[in-house]
Amino acid sequence: MAVQESRALPPQYVEDLQKDYGKQLTATTAAPLDTSKFAPTVAGQDAAQTSAYNLATGQGIGAFQPYVTQAGAYDTSAANALTAAGGFSGPQAYQQFQSPYQQDIIDATLAEYDTQSAAGLTGIGQQAAMSGNLGGGREGVMRSQYQNKSDLNRALLQSGLLQQGFTQSNQLANQAFGQQMNLGQAQQGLSQNQQGLASMVPGLYGQDIGTLQAAGAGQQAQAQALLDATREQNRLEAYEPYERLGYQGQGIASIASGAPGQYQSSVTPNPTPLQTALGIASVGGGLMGNYGDMMRGINTT
Repeated sequence: MAVQESRALPPQYVEDLQKDYGKQLTATTAAPLDTSKFAPTVAGQDAAQTSAYNLATGQGIGAFQPYVTQAGAYDTSAANALTAAGGFSGPQAYQQFQSPYQQDIIDATLAEYDTQSAAGLTGIGQQAAMSGNLGGGREGVMRSQYQNKSDLNRALLQSGLLQQGFTQSNQLANQAFGQQMNLGQAQQGLSQNQQGLASMVPGLYGQDIGTLQAAGAGQQAQAQALLDATREQNRLEAYEPYERLGYQGQGIASIASGAPGQYQSSVTPNPTPLQTALGIASVGGGLMGNYGDMMRGINTT
């Protein structure tokens, strides 16, 4: 005995909606979804960040070294000056400042003195002749006294000339000693200044680098926000047909079943790459599920 099956078909307008929905669904899902427009994009470095990097890796690293090198040169010069100052001290230091003509001056002065002294002896003889004592004991006493006094004066003259030369040479040695000491101290001061600059330079470069990095980070964040906004807009535009079909499919399914339906969007803002992939699958699955619900409603009615 043949089994008869009776089905209650939906109204014609429901069938028309379902057929139209199936065509739209097939057309929309036929081509793969182009996700390149809403793939994550990282903003490049800002010009300030690039400048900070170049400053840090170029002039910043080792920027203090020239000052350290110069400080070392000043230290060497200071040591040399102090060593040279040592050569101008001690009991023999004056000798290198003696005039090479000092002895000639002394000899010439003493020779002139001897000439004048001899003239004095001649005068004693003339006086003795005039007084009738020429060759006598009185003349001899006068000559002896004169010669003793002359020799003493000559010795005093020679000593004075030597003392004058020594005093002048010793003063020059002291002056040279002071000059070298001052030079050495000045070189040490310059070395300390260079060392101070060497310690300051990294901090100054660090401040500049930090300022550039902070300014560049702000600009990069702004650029990243614009990229993210553009990506989000592209993503929403790409998903709009799927969203529309999903909403339409839920409506058709609720009409076919006679029960009110609710639609919940599967698109969430700012997805990660993993969320994007899962979102594509969930939207596609939701669309196919809606279509299946419609077909089950037709078959069970």
